Amino acid sequence: MTETRFAELRESLGLHDVPDDLLHLAFTHRSYAREQGLSDADSNQRLEYLGDAVLDLILAAHLYDSFPGKPEGDLTRLKAAVVRKSALASIAKQLSLGSYILLGRGEESTGGRRKASLLADAVEALVGALFLAGGFERAQDFVLEHFSELLEDVEARDSLRDHKSALQEILQARALAPPRYRVIRTDGPPHDRWFVVEAVFEGNVIGTGEGSTKRAAEQVAAEQALASLEAWLKE
Repeated sequence: MTETRFAELRESLGLHDVPDDLLHLAFTHRSYAREQGLSDADSNQRLEYLGDAVLDLILAAHLYDSFPGKPEGDLTRLKAAVVRKSALASIAKQLSLGSYILLGRGEESTGGRRKASLLADAVEALVGALFLAGGFERAQDFVLEHFSELLEDVEARDSLRDHKSALQEILQARALAPPRYRVIRTDGPPHDRWFVVEAVFEGNVIGTGEGSTKRAAEQVAAEQALASLEAWLKE
């Protein structure tokens, strides 16, 4: 990468405080490092590892402060939506990071610059570089500035979220089977039914809900299960 391209990147993203060698490392894919006879330690993998942890803490703190009434399960789900590979890749495209990544010839020829996983890794590596260059607050300022639209979109969609689908997605992401929903009581005449439903996971009741339809009751049960997600998953 030429100094001119570094200058363009620094100017567009305000990276003047990040040393050249650190910035270069953040955009060095392992395919390029290997092609140059270097080790994986000379690629952005270590910075990606660091940036992943820093990004996780920044977003956890932001969501914790932004939603004082949300339970742990909801905050976990919101954060997961922001740090998924496709979401981070969208940030990379927004910041035009793809053109700065150093790739090996094979990765270049197979369209590496457009791969979501590769772009997401570059974002995390850049966050890691910012942390090393200026500390947690520097990385935090960058993330909250450039992730603002993504955060707003995720937060807006969350207000309309299907709790049953959200719970199922979280369990599937952990290679776990979805819960079962069973009606434990039905009250009222046929034209005015009231349902009580339990959400059951691996034989344990993880949420209970009530509603005028089975679906509504299931949604409430799923919402309750999400609120205590970490507790019953540990059990």
